[in-house]
Amino acid sequence: MPLHMIKLCVGCDTVEELLEWRAAQSGPWVLRTRQTPKRADELADGGSLYRVYRGVILSRQRILAVSKVGEGVAARCEALLDETVVRVAPTPRRAFQGWRYLDPKDAPSDLPEIADGEIPAELARQLREAGAW
Repeated sequence: MPLHMIKLCVGCDTVEELLEWRAAQSGPWVLRTRQTPKRADELADGGSLYRVYRGVILSRQRILAVSKVGEGVAARCEALLDETVVRVAPTPRRAFQGWRYLDPKDAPSDLPEIADGEIPAELARQLREAGAW
């Protein structure tokens, strides 16, 4: 059964800002963290990285692989991420340090894609808060 990871998205306030940052990068999308998860195999078995933007979970990316890099005090974890960023139902989340495991039953559901083009993020947020979308 897959296991998910949740992490604060520091430096980006919106999904759009994350996508703009990524557009300026090259190479595979790798998330680097200090601590290597003990349950790395479960994360790479269909798990996703859920990102918290300013106190709200807004997106996820599939975790393709998790590996340890370096030895001793210089050891780090690298998680290879899928390039596709999937928007999820906005879910409030309190601040925390580092990353945490996220049980699949607690993960927010994916939002449907809009066929006729993108709806502005602020309008989508207001519609969801009003319960209209």
